[in-house]
Amino acid sequence: MSRFPVKPFRFGVQLSVSPDRNHWVEQAKKIESLGYDIATMPDHFGDQLAPVPALQTILDSTTTLRASALVFDNDYKHPVVLAKELATMDVLSDGRVEIGLGAGWMISDYEQAGIQYDRPGVRIDRFVEGLHIIKSAMGEGPFSHEGEHYAITDYNGFPKPVQGPHPPVIIGGGGKRVLTIAAQQADIVGVNGSLHAGVIGPDAIATMTGEVITDKVALVADVAEAAGRLEHIEMNIRTFFVSVTDDRAGQVAGMAQMIGVEESMIEESPFALIGSPDHMIETIQARREQYGFSYVIVGPDELEAFAPVVAALAGK
Repeated sequence: MSRFPVKPFRFGVQLSVSPDRNHWVEQAKKIESLGYDIATMPDHFGDQLAPVPALQTILDSTTTLRASALVFDNDYKHPVVLAKELATMDVLSDGRVEIGLGAGWMISDYEQAGIQYDRPGVRIDRFVEGLHIIKSAMGEGPFSHEGEHYAITDYNGFPKPVQGPHPPVIIGGGGKRVLTIAAQQADIVGVNGSLHAGVIGPDAIATMTGEVITDKVALVADVAEAAGRLEHIEMNIRTFFVSVTDDRAGQVAGMAQMIGVEESMIEESPFALIGSPDHMIETIQARREQYGFSYVIVGPDELEAFAPVVAALAGK
């Protein structure tokens, strides 16, 4: 049984690419019309649109849909610059931005761009400073910061966001330190597999089991409770293995074979949603009770097929 208070369900769609503006805009409008709460994007240098202009286009094309990176890599942009961009987006959308921030993990981005891929401890230290700077820049009045990685002098960020003191912060993590930071500082905690290898491969997939996620959720709950933040946190999961189907057994078997794992792993993993809409509704409700997950993100391929689940659960 989850120790997190029951929060209403929210649903999002993770987007990344589009052949043109019209398709991108129409996709955003469809996400909104089907009752999803938010559109998210990754932040990588490969085959995807740049998140800031793409997310702003989503916000401009809709009236209620929220938007966020899942998540911005702190190493790709100075936090003062990112804070200004995010605050501007929040102003121009009448307060529909969420701040997703991480320490960075995909080694191919760093190698291709010539950015130094420091050891995890250094990247996380820099991310913690970056998060502090972003929050401070959005706060009232000027601030200074003298850290190991950034030095800010008497800076008063402008514009200030509509959502005060800052838009909700989502931090996703799979390791103990990042999850601890998330429990202490984030509004939304995304629980992930472990990405220490810098790629999504067998090591990462092996950490996506129900047993491993149970331990990670317990860590977040312990830290949040000690910090007096348990009731504040919204728990999030980005589901990767999703298929709306009446042939659940066949889909589970096929997916397990495709990624090279036992069927039981797919059956038990919180990152998998496979089955009919009714089965998914029961599964999502059970996972909120077990893990606290109330904010669920799917991919664009499931946008329409998953809509009955959203209609049944959103806001409840």
